[in-house]
Amino acid sequence: MVNVTCALVFFDSKILVTQRSEKMKLPLKWEFPGGKLEENESEIDCIKREIREELKIEIEVLYKLSNSIFDYGTFKINLIPFVANYVSGEIVLAEHKAYKLLDKSELLHLDWAAADIPIVEEFLKLEL
Repeated sequence: MVNVTCALVFFDSKILVTQRSEKMKLPLKWEFPGGKLEENESEIDCIKREIREELKIEIEVLYKLSNSIFDYGTFKINLIPFVANYVSGEIVLAEHKAYKLLDKSELLHLDWAAADIPIVEEFLKLEL
């Protein structure tokens, strides 16, 4: 099983979502950005590093949501989600095809990677 962190990053009231490139597994699916947990790395250090590497921005982690475990057939993922605030930097896509800043109500309109769907559903139930 692959342990992967992801972040629901707030830009004021909008939430950052990213679209996977054609070259990635699950091409063109939408996801919350993040990446693989490295050995001896904390989950919070991982998500901050991944967001810095993939998007060139800094975030402040606020709290954790429930993990989403999903079996894609060829690999199994343990997706570890955090809610975070944007702190600084300008978004530069290092790996993804596109990004959007969406209102919470717009999240269900995307073609999500399957492991992200339970996270979207949990997030939509939160009173923010």
